[in-house]
Amino acid sequence: MKRLLKVCASVLALAAASASMPLAAHADWLEDAAKPLKGTQISGIFLDRPGYRAIIKLLPEFEKKTGIKVNYEIVPYENTREKEVLNFTSQGDITMALVDLVWMGEFAENGWIEPIEKFTKDKSITDPNLKLDGFFPLLLDAFGSWGGKTYGLPFDNYSGLLFYNSCKLKEAGFDKPPATWDELMNVYAPKLTDASKNQYAFALQSLRGETQSADSFMRFLWPFGGSLLDKQFKSNLMSKESQTGLNFRQALMKYMPPGIVSFDHVESVNALAQGQVAMITEWSAFYGTLVDPATSKLGDCLAVAPEPAGPAGRLPALGGFSLAVAAQASEAQKKATWLFIQWATSEDIAKSYVEAGGVSGRMSVYNDPAIKAKYKFVEPMVASWQKGVPEFRPRFPAWPAISEVVAEWGSKMMLGQVSVEAGSKEIGTRMEDILKKEGYYDGKKKLLQ
Repeated sequence: MKRLLKVCASVLALAAASASMPLAAHADWLEDAAKPLKGTQISGIFLDRPGYRAIIKLLPEFEKKTGIKVNYEIVPYENTREKEVLNFTSQGDITMALVDLVWMGEFAENGWIEPIEKFTKDKSITDPNLKLDGFFPLLLDAFGSWGGKTYGLPFDNYSGLLFYNSCKLKEAGFDKPPATWDELMNVYAPKLTDASKNQYAFALQSLRGETQSADSFMRFLWPFGGSLLDKQFKSNLMSKESQTGLNFRQALMKYMPPGIVSFDHVESVNALAQGQVAMITEWSAFYGTLVDPATSKLGDCLAVAPEPAGPAGRLPALGGFSLAVAAQASEAQKKATWLFIQWATSEDIAKSYVEAGGVSGRMSVYNDPAIKAKYKFVEPMVASWQKGVPEFRPRFPAWPAISEVVAEWGSKMMLGQVSVEAGSKEIGTRMEDILKKEGYYDGKKKLLQ
C-alpha cells in the first residue's frame, strides 16, 4: 500500500462549496475522535470505478481534519477478492476490507472482519449522527450484515438499470424504452441492429469471471422466474424458468456486438458511450462515465430506465460493496479505519459524494430536489431499492468457488461450445459437489444469513 493520498486544492474547494454539508458539528466530532489517532496510517483496496474516484476526490478533507493517512491501491475487480484473501491469511497490511455482496459470508465466517458493535459501543469513536436507519434497509441488510450482525456499512452500491440512447431509439420509431425483455429482443432489437454498420441493439457485459457469473448469467434467471438453487440448496438450473431465461440470453446474442463474451463493464459502457450499441443493462455507478463528455458522446441522448421486466416481473440486478474493519489491524488502526468508514458513508458528505460521481447508500440525499433533478439515474435506482433481491447472487461462503464454475460454463454456453442444457447440467453437478463438501446437505450450514 505505497500510494498515499495527497491533498488536492480543487477538491477542498468542491467540498467547501457543498451547501448541504453540515460539516461544522460533524467536523468537531471527527476531529475530537481522531486526536489520539493522529499520524495513524490505514490502508485498503479501491476499484477503478466512479464511486472510488469520488471518495478519493473528497478524501483530503478527512485527512486534513483527522491527521489519519489513508493509503490505497487500485485493483481490478476480478483480482480484488483474491488479493484481500491472501492479505488476510498472511496477516498483511490491509486495515479496511472492501466486501462485495457475495463475499460477506466468507469474510465474516473466517473472522477476517470485525462486527461494528465492537466500535459502536465506544462513544468516543462513534459518530453521534451515525444513524444506521438512514441507510436503505435493503442495502444495509444485503451488503453489511451476516448471521444477525452488522459488519460493514454500505459503500458504492448499485442497482441494475437500463441505460439507453434515446436518440437512436427515436430514429428507430420508439418514444420510450422497452418495458420488458421480450419487447427489447422482439420489437426493439431488430430495428436497432445493423451488423454491416457495426450497430447493435444491446451489449451485455459477459467477460469470464465474476462479470460472467454475476452480471450476465444471473441477470437472466430471476426475472424469468428461475434461480441458481432451490430451497434444498440443489441446482435449479434445469427448471423450466431457468432454462427459459438462459436460452433467452443465448438468443439475444444475435443483437450484440461480436466478441461480447470478452466485454467487461468498461467495454459495455464504452459501446453505449461511443454509439456502437443503443442499450445496456449496467450498474447505476457508471452514470458518471456516461455523462462525462471526455468519455461519452451521448450528451442529451443519454436516458435511464429500470431494467426490463421478465415473466416473473421486474427484478433488477443488485450489486455493490460495504466497507468493514479488518480484524488483523492494530487497535489504533481499527479505530482510525472505523472513523474513515463512518465518514465515507455518512449523511454529511453524501451529497458531495454523489456530486463527485459516487452512489450513496443514504436515503436522505435522494430526497434532495437538486439531486433528483440533476441525476437521471436516481428515480429508477431508488425505486429498485424499495423491493430488491439480496439473494440475486447467493451470499454464502461457497459462492467464490461456485462463481468460477458458473463463469467457465456460462462462457462456454455463450460461445456455443456447449448447449444451454448441457452447460446447466454441468454447472449443477459441480455446484452440488462443492456444496456437499461444504456441509450444505447435512443441515450444518444455511444458504442465506
